[in-house]
Parts: sequence; C-alpha cells; structure tokens
Amino acid sequence: MGSIRPQYVKRIAISLVESNPETFNEDFNHNKKIISAAIVGSSKKNTNLISGYVTRFIIKKRTRTQKEMEFTGQV
Repeated sequence: MGSIRPQYVKRIAISLVESNPETFNEDFNHNKKIISAAIVGSSKKNTNLISGYVTRFIIKKRTRTQKEMEFTGQV
C-alpha cells in the first residue's frame, strides 16, 4: 500500500522542481539537503516528506518520458 501525501507536500515539491529542475535528482539525501536550505524553519518530518515526494516525482517523470519515447519510436 502506498502512502497518501498531503496536498501541501505535493504543491511545494512540484513548485520547487519546476522552478529549479536541474538541481534535483533521484537521490533522497541530496534532495533533502537542497530542500532544508530552501525552506528555512521547516520541521524534519516535513522536510523528509517533501524530499521523498520530490524524489518520487523525478523518478516518475523520467520513466514517463522514456515510455513516451518508446511509444512514439524516438529512441
């Protein structure tokens, strides 16, 4: 079973990724350091929730583009 994340976590994570797409990657600890520097005063739990969703969002985005390339035949 997957966990259901609050809407504020998704909103913050997506806005951070869209504003700086080159700074985030698929490494949770790297994303956590960036988010803790970007969001000052956030609790450890919220930082972990947001960085976890950022990591998952990046992975989903990468696999989605790979599947689209395979479907259209552009490899």
